[in-house]
Order: sequence, then structure tokens, then C-alpha cells
Amino acid sequence: MRDALGRLSEAERHELMAVAGALSDAARRETLAHFRADGLGAESKETGHFDPVTVADRASERAMRAILALRRPQDGILGEEFGPREGTSGLTWVLDPIDGTRGYLSGTPTWGVLVAVCDATGPLFGLIDQPYIGERFAGGFGVAEVVGPMGRKALCARAARPLAQGILFSTFPEVGTPEEGAAFARLARQMRLVRYGMDCYAYALVAAGQIDLVVEAGLQPYDVAAPIAVIEAAGGIVTNWQGGPAAGGGQILAAANAEVHAAAMAVLNG
Repeated sequence: MRDALGRLSEAERHELMAVAGALSDAARRETLAHFRADGLGAESKETGHFDPVTVADRASERAMRAILALRRPQDGILGEEFGPREGTSGLTWVLDPIDGTRGYLSGTPTWGVLVAVCDATGPLFGLIDQPYIGERFAGGFGVAEVVGPMGRKALCARAARPLAQGILFSTFPEVGTPEEGAAFARLARQMRLVRYGMDCYAYALVAAGQIDLVVEAGLQPYDVAAPIAVIEAAGGIVTNWQGGPAAGGGQILAAANAEVHAAAMAVLNG
């Protein structure tokens, strides 16, 4: 289903988008079955700090893996809860069954399900799905749109503006190492507004033209693959803090446009 240069055919692109939608639909069902439920508990995956995982995280990823076993058994899988599965097609599905489990446990509606299909060059298509609100942000293969309670709308990241007029989001006020935190603080002091705790929904807001920057550190590939696809499809830029590839995780600088990206990068590396 690929041409002589190894490019995906139109038929396979449509198939991959359909599978991504089916994965997100399955994850919606599993996550909503437990959201705001009485007695929902969590284990911590780390001993040094609280890194929760719930029955919903695991059920969501199992449901997505079951669909891939039927519809795309030739593809690899990288999921947060159950690790990697090697494939033979050159494509890998990168899955975060609940991005923002702390928010999920707290009952906030800003967690999400992340689904991306990637090749060796990085994410090709991604979905940021918020099941409770019913919003799905899609990007890649010529698509850049959100579908939700307000209907279907094209995604378009914000136009350039000075940092002093911009909005910056990050999940935690304590960004990465002390050195990374100091760099983030330098940038935060130059922004008009800084907000925290939105997890993957912050990246969706970059693509939707609502905010200018998301800056984080210490992320994993499953945290960023889908946001990269969605933001880039909307005209934004996602790199590490030095301007290099970000699909491997680590430091993340997600920007609405090249101008604000360059300005933020200069401050972070100041």
C-alpha cells in the first residue's frame, strides 16, 4: 500500500485515521466508565513521588491494544502501561491511555487520551481526545480539526505576538531539574499569563489558537507524539529547548508559530 518511495497511499492514510478513531472511541468508553466513580483508587508507579496509575489507565490501553491486534497486527505499539511491541510494517502506535491521571483522579475534565501513529521520521497522525467534554483534536495527513460540543472546526495556531502579550502553560510549576526550572522561570516572567495543570489539553489549546506556548521537561514519547502531530498540522512548532526533534520526549517547547518559538528558545537558553 506504499509507492516506490515508501510513502503511504491515500487508502492506507484513511485506514490509519479510521483505526486511530476506533482506538479513541474504545478509550472513551473505558475511561468514562470509571471517571468520578466512588472508590476509584490509584497505585503509584514511583517511590520518590506520586505517579498514579488506575484501573482505567490499564483498561483503556488494553482496549486499544485489542483493536490493534485485530486491525493492525503488523504495526508496533509503544504504550505507557504495557510497554513496547515490535512490528514489521515500519509504523508504531504510540498510546497514552490517560494523559493526566492526577487530573483524572481529581475529577477535572482536562486529562485526555493520546493516540499517534509514527514512522522513523516521527508522528504522522495524532489525536488528543477529551472523553468527558467530548472533544477530539486531530492532526496529520492533511487534517487539522477539532470535533466536539461546538461542532467541527479547523485548527489554526495563533499568529505571532510578543512574549509580553503571550500565554504560557506547563503541567507543573516545578519544571524538570533546578536548572530547567530556573530557565522556565525566566521565560514565565516575560509572559502576560502563565497557567499550570492542564496536561495534554494545553497542547490542544496551542493547536486551537487559544494560547502561545507549552514548555515542559522530563516527558516520555507517549506524552508528546500525538500533541506534536496535532500542533504541527495546525501550523505550530514542537521541538526540544534547543530546537531539535522532540518525539523522544525530554524537554518540550510547543509554540504557536516560528516567531514565538524563537523568542522563547532564546530565553530558555539565555
